[in-house]
Amino acid sequence: MAKLYENEHPVKAFGWAARDTSGVLSPFNFSRRATGEKDVQFKVMYCGICHSDLHQLKNEWSTSIYPMVPGHEVAGVVTDVGSKVEKFKVGDKVGVGCLVGSCRKCENCDNNLENYCPGQIMTYNGIYIDGTTTYGGYSNIMVTDEHYVVHWPENLPMEAAPLLCAGITTYSPLKYFGLDKPGMHIGVVGLGGLGHMAVKFAKAFGTKVTVISTSASKKQEAIGRLGADSFLVSRDPDQMQAAAGSLDGIIDTVSAIHPLLPLINLLKTHGKLVMVGAPEKPLELPVFPLLLENKLLLKFQTEEKHRLRQQLQWNPWYDFREVITSAALHLFRRRLLGCREIIRYRNFLQRNNGNRRQR
Repeated sequence: MAKLYENEHPVKAFGWAARDTSGVLSPFNFSRRATGEKDVQFKVMYCGICHSDLHQLKNEWSTSIYPMVPGHEVAGVVTDVGSKVEKFKVGDKVGVGCLVGSCRKCENCDNNLENYCPGQIMTYNGIYIDGTTTYGGYSNIMVTDEHYVVHWPENLPMEAAPLLCAGITTYSPLKYFGLDKPGMHIGVVGLGGLGHMAVKFAKAFGTKVTVISTSASKKQEAIGRLGADSFLVSRDPDQMQAAAGSLDGIIDTVSAIHPLLPLINLLKTHGKLVMVGAPEKPLELPVFPLLLENKLLLKFQTEEKHRLRQQLQWNPWYDFREVITSAALHLFRRRLLGCREIIRYRNFLQRNNGNRRQR
C-alpha cells in the first residue's frame, strides 16, 4: 500500500470559519493534512468571495458542515511538493477551484469531467475519503492533490482569483454550447458576481449582449460600465414583448426564484437558455414553449479543468480589473444579510502579511 503522507506531521493552519447558520466568521486554528506524495502545499495569497459561500454559510442548501472555512477561488504560491509531484515546484504560482477530489475511476473522470463525478470532493464543505472535512481558501495555507491544481499564468495578476469559479462558470458554457461566435446575440440575466463576468466574456468573444434585469436602475451600469449593447427590464411586458425571438442564447446567472417563460420567449428557434445560478427551490418549467420551437433549457456545472486552464491563459485581464475588487475581512464577520448588501460584482480576500487578526 502506498504511503499516504511523506511527512507525518500535519500542517498548522489559520482561517476564518463559521460555526453555525448565523453567517458570522471568526478566527479558526486547524490542521491541514501532511503533504502527501502527490500533494502540492501552497500559501494562499488571494481567495475570491463566491455567492455560493454565502449560501453555504447560512446552510441555505441544507448541506452545510460546521465549522466551515469557505473559499473555492484560491490563488497562491507553492511552498512544498510531494516526491511524486510532476507538474509543480516550490515557488510556482497556482490556483484551486471548486474541486479537490474525485473517484478518478468513473467514465466522467476518465474524460476529464471530474466536476460530474458522483464521488467529487468539494474544496470546502466536503468530505475526504478518510472522513475528514475539507476547508477552503479563507485560510493561510492549502494542501491539495496536484491533479486538482492549475498553473497560474505569469501575466495574470493573482487578484483575478474569482476567475476560478465565477469566470469559468460563465466562460465555459459560452464555449461549450457554441454561444461564443462573433455576431451572435446573447442575453445575460442578472448583473451580480456571475452576470458581470458573463457580459465581459460575451463581449470579448465579439457577440452582441443584452442584459436582462428586474431593476431599471442598472441600465447605465450595464451599458456604460460593462459594455453591454442593450438592456431589458424583465418586469416591463412591453420591453420583453418587443425583444421576443431576438436572442441566440441566454446565460441565466440568477440564484433567486424567478419565472422562466419570459426568458424562453426571448429566444430564437433553437435558442439556448443556460442556467448557471443555483436557486434554493425548484423553478417552474414551462414545457410547451420549449417543444414547439425546439428551444433548449440547459444547466451547466462548473468546472472542466481543460477549460479552466484555457480561460486563465486567454483571459483579457485588462477588461476585468475594474470589476474584481478587494474586500476587507471585517465585512465577512458581519451577518450574511450585511454581506449581501455590501458585495458588488466580484470581491476577493487578500493575504495580510502583518497581523493576521487585523480588523
